[in-house]
Amino acid sequence: MRVFRSRMMFSFLRTLILILLCDVFGSDDVKSVSVLEGDSVSLNTDVTEVQSEQKIMWTFGPQRTQIARIYKQNIDTDATNTILENRLQMDNQTGSLTVRNIRSEHSGLYELQIYIYRGISVKRFSVSVYALLPVPVITSNSSNCSSSSPSSSSVSRCSLLCSVVNVSAVTLSWYKGNSLLSSISVSDLSISLSLPLEIECLDDSYRCVVAYSFTNRTKHLNNTDLCQPCSDSVHCCGSTEAVIRLVVSALVGVATVAVVVYDITSRRAQ
Repeated sequence: MRVFRSRMMFSFLRTLILILLCDVFGSDDVKSVSVLEGDSVSLNTDVTEVQSEQKIMWTFGPQRTQIARIYKQNIDTDATNTILENRLQMDNQTGSLTVRNIRSEHSGLYELQIYIYRGISVKRFSVSVYALLPVPVITSNSSNCSSSSPSSSSVSRCSLLCSVVNVSAVTLSWYKGNSLLSSISVSDLSISLSLPLEIECLDDSYRCVVAYSFTNRTKHLNNTDLCQPCSDSVHCCGSTEAVIRLVVSALVGVATVAVVVYDITSRRAQ
């Protein structure tokens, strides 16, 4: 009777330990991983070295299809007839999984199961694959230029437009140096984005940035390609202002000559 009770107690403790192990190691936390199409992504086990008695298994998708495993230091990347075929690589030291040349269809849930001491350690990775970011395009609208003070050191101000096409889940921003000037965001819809900005032609510290949450692409502004600095008499914004300035200069010149002639005539009369 005493032996029977001891066995029952041992069985109960073993079951309790297994439940606790599953509760501790079988976490529902999911790690989010973002990657660009065509890149490789590595999902780490955080194992320093796989022991001979350990079994590590990777699954993919809601059906938890087995795609790779390592047991007794034998590696099997069994992804035949799946969308991951010929794309997987498993580290024989750590059991970490690498997906090469990843595509949008490879987005989804990857689950790691580590069997150790009759318990299971579970880690989950939610992998999101994003399309490559386009380089922003900066154009100018010369009809919207305006001039500053009429001094010889004056510069024009021109309206610029930064655009990207066929993007989703991005932010488009204008920066001056490291200072954010303006930005616009788009959610999951694939659309075109444009963001205007008015600047001085002589200042080339501006840049337009299109960004995901984890990477970005930048277009630096080359002002000489878009709006030239103004000369002493003509601004880059058009011929109308130049004509007005020439007329004003001519009137000033005539008035000056009239004042000089009047002064000379008055002195002769005296």
